[in-house]
Amino acid sequence: MPLVDPEFLAEVKRSPAFNAEACLNCGVCSAVCPLEIELLPRKLFRYVLLGFKDRILANTETIYSCLLCKMCEANCPQEVSIAENVRALRFWINKKVFQL
Repeated sequence: MPLVDPEFLAEVKRSPAFNAEACLNCGVCSAVCPLEIELLPRKLFRYVLLGFKDRILANTETIYSCLLCKMCEANCPQEVSIAENVRALRFWINKKVFQL
């Protein structure tokens, strides 16, 4: 069972561009991903919103696999800033995990 960290969302949201709350989990982003990465961004954003920091850390390699091509963003019916959200997660990982 994942541990819930209620402060995790606040840490990630220090980036003003992070707008994962608008994600409807519709799956359009996963369908158009050229890498066919199912995790991004649907489940990824849900993990952040629920405070599952350990699941984000377990998927660090996948987060860095994203090409930031914005195919998902261009097709998002909610206009979620997916690439910026991924960048915010990368920034958080760099800051917290790699202590850069």
